[in-house]
Amino acid sequence: MVEETLSTEQTEVETDATLQVRDLHVYFHTAAGAVKAVNGVNFALKKGERFGLVGESGSGKSTIALSLLRLIKPPGRIEGGQVFLNGVDLVSLTEEEMRRKRLDEIALVAQGAMNSLNPVRRIRDQFMLAFQDHGIDVKRSGINDHIGDLLSRVGLSRDVADMFPHELSGGMKQRVCIALAISLSPSVIIADEPTSALDVVVQWQVMDTLRRVQEDLGASVILIGHDMGLMAQFVDRLGVMYAGRLVEIAKVKDMFGDPLHPYGQMLIASLPSLEVKQDRLQGIPGITPSLLNPPSGCPFHTRCPKMMEHCKTVTPVLQEVREDHWVACHLYEEAK
Repeated sequence: MVEETLSTEQTEVETDATLQVRDLHVYFHTAAGAVKAVNGVNFALKKGERFGLVGESGSGKSTIALSLLRLIKPPGRIEGGQVFLNGVDLVSLTEEEMRRKRLDEIALVAQGAMNSLNPVRRIRDQFMLAFQDHGIDVKRSGINDHIGDLLSRVGLSRDVADMFPHELSGGMKQRVCIALAISLSPSVIIADEPTSALDVVVQWQVMDTLRRVQEDLGASVILIGHDMGLMAQFVDRLGVMYAGRLVEIAKVKDMFGDPLHPYGQMLIASLPSLEVKQDRLQGIPGITPSLLNPPSGCPFHTRCPKMMEHCKTVTPVLQEVREDHWVACHLYEEAK
């Protein structure tokens, strides 16, 4: 059956948005066909906001992060869409123009701190290289004090500047990565599972550090991860990804208190509770669909307990059904 598609997905209109993503498509081209890792994503990031992206592995979260930074490598490619940062479309920039935007206006705190730091260079040298790459004179007086100040802002001793990465703990390395990310005062910081390899106590210390420096800068943060507890404590709004699409966006209290999309509802219901005794953890039946050959219509319809007949053929549009609560589901079509 030929898939019936509704009109182009509605895009959030945010007059105070620092970052606006419009109809973003990112495909990875293989011998078997195109893997649609990101398939028409829309969202806006307000100034000073902390926005979370969650979803099952392979839902497209990290691909969004890399595409915002224009770091998608072959066989991946941004097939379409726009990414406006402070009014400038990053997708349309040349590679040299985009290189200058990275760190200066949009920065990344990567998942693996050890992979982000050069193991044979002292921490000071890694800051110097970043500064040189953006035309800053590293020989001018006060540059070492500036590096020391950056390290102090993330709770590290100034002496860390003279150390090698292998001399630091995992939490210290991640704080160095945060210090590097804020070194040129960017407008947007993308944190891609920044605490995944750390123990629980260090996780909260790192996230508290990220919160403090973000508030000091007045920057916006996109936090990507699986830890719903961390999201609940850190972000202002939460976006739920499924099969390359955003299926729900809401304020974090609304997402945890009253999710609207069936996938969001099942995701929240699967979390363990301290208030209600559970004999067993509740999972989501079925498996995520192939992004090489995704199902027609709503990508969640193969697992959805509320599936209707037209869910199989018509792709739902992301629409605002309550104030600042966006859902891509046919159950809410009358809310347009």
